[in-house]
Amino acid sequence: MTEVIHMSGVTVRRGRTLLIDSIDWVVHENQRWVVLGPNGAGKSTLVQVAATHLHPTQGVVTILDEFLGLTDVFELRPRIGLVGAGLAAAIPAREPVRDAVVTASWGVTGRWREEYDAMDWARADRLLEQWGMSELADRTFATLSEGERKRTQIARALMSDPELLLLDEPTAGLDLGGREDVLARMAEMADDPGAPTTVMVTHHVEEIPRGTTHALLIRQGRLVAAGPVESTLTDDNLTQTYELPVHIDRHEGRWSARAAR
Repeated sequence: MTEVIHMSGVTVRRGRTLLIDSIDWVVHENQRWVVLGPNGAGKSTLVQVAATHLHPTQGVVTILDEFLGLTDVFELRPRIGLVGAGLAAAIPAREPVRDAVVTASWGVTGRWREEYDAMDWARADRLLEQWGMSELADRTFATLSEGERKRTQIARALMSDPELLLLDEPTAGLDLGGREDVLARMAEMADDPGAPTTVMVTHHVEEIPRGTTHALLIRQGRLVAAGPVESTLTDDNLTQTYELPVHIDRHEGRWSARAAR
């Protein structure tokens, strides 16, 4: 199987703070990963390394067969779709939704003098329809609800037809309806053989979409467990990850967890 992400002994330090410590992780093509762990565990740091926005202090990273540190990341990044808090902050408040999506073709936020052809606009419109945003295409980004903003960001991340899609807490801050809408659309995407390899970060097992194939559990920057989702999401592994006795259940393809008594 083709490797999309390969991390070996990856450590990230900032001053005296150890953000992630000696992480080994391999993601193969067409896999759907979830990264779980408590606040401050290192989940977002891991995603930033995979997105080429952060270089490790130690260790070796290859993304889409390119060695981080030996490749031009500006050529590599268009092959990676990224959704996170930083993207939401970068989109201008007055940017129309349709423009917010199509500008990913140039890797920019905010229309200026760049030109887009009919294929660009057609792809943007298809993605807006796929993520339930067609009727809001002319609205400005600032007027959207949190759920609508998240769906716009995912459509934008897919605009460049990436080989790797990284979703850093795509359902954070959503109400039940907004969360379930995003997760249902992610499950549909997981069934599409042409969809990119996906890595999603979340705090909650209830937010793992159907179609997820693998899980990585992390605590205090260290790997707890990684592998096929069925064998990784266990009571013992979740208990170790959250330092709380946890019981995990699965029903109709969705997971739930509660403190064990």
